[in-house]
Amino acid sequence: MGEVTFLDVSKRFTLRVEGELHHVQALDRVSFTVHDGEIVALLGPSGCGKTTALRVAMGLDPSTSGHVTVDGREVRGCGYDRGMVFQHAELLPWLSALQNVMFGLEMKGMRGTALRETAEEYLNLVGLKDSQNRRPHQLSGGMKQRVGIARALAIDPKVLLMDEPFGALDAQTRESMQAELLDIHARTKKTILFVTHDIDEAVLISDRIVIMRQGRVAEIMTVPVRRPRNLEKMRGTAEFAETRYKVWRALHDGTTVH
Repeated sequence: MGEVTFLDVSKRFTLRVEGELHHVQALDRVSFTVHDGEIVALLGPSGCGKTTALRVAMGLDPSTSGHVTVDGREVRGCGYDRGMVFQHAELLPWLSALQNVMFGLEMKGMRGTALRETAEEYLNLVGLKDSQNRRPHQLSGGMKQRVGIARALAIDPKVLLMDEPFGALDAQTRESMQAELLDIHARTKKTILFVTHDIDEAVLISDRIVIMRQGRVAEIMTVPVRRPRNLEKMRGTAEFAETRYKVWRALHDGTTVH
């Protein structure tokens, strides 16, 4: 199981600017649920609270009030039931791709032959079996992100949290990685909560889209396209165009198109 629930989650930051304290309400009573095996996108303008919500779910930042649960257990700090993929892979530059994946497993306590075999299994899952001995500077942006995904998946989390994982990639690589993510999801059945600012990406990948504005959930939309999805074909469907327009309208003028 891997159900994630936000229950009236608020997060307030206090910042010092030119000697004065300023309070920022990053999240304001956010509530929604990501069901087991579902892919949900957090979509909204910069500063709306998307990444903050993800960091609270990961346990990197505590909420000011309310809480997040994973399968009914309240999140209190980081845990191996959640894996996170950042916008930039954040790989250790002195380690190979294989060693970067092994590092996360070692932190979990894995040793012996199972350590290498498990790391190789997940690098193979993301299509990097032949590149396992390369160091980060020898990998393309897309390959680095694949290593980051393999590292997050290798610890076998219930939930995969992704913070604009393809935002720094070129358009062609981004499309390839979107298809790769759907393939990985089809094989692993992991629950995925990911942040994006790209409407097309949200519609193509997710089952539901949580639209955020000013730290609040403004709208939750269902993407009416069944899986498995062929992304190339999906772009030309009426369902894609209609859903994209509804999301665009909700983002730009706060209205819902029925």
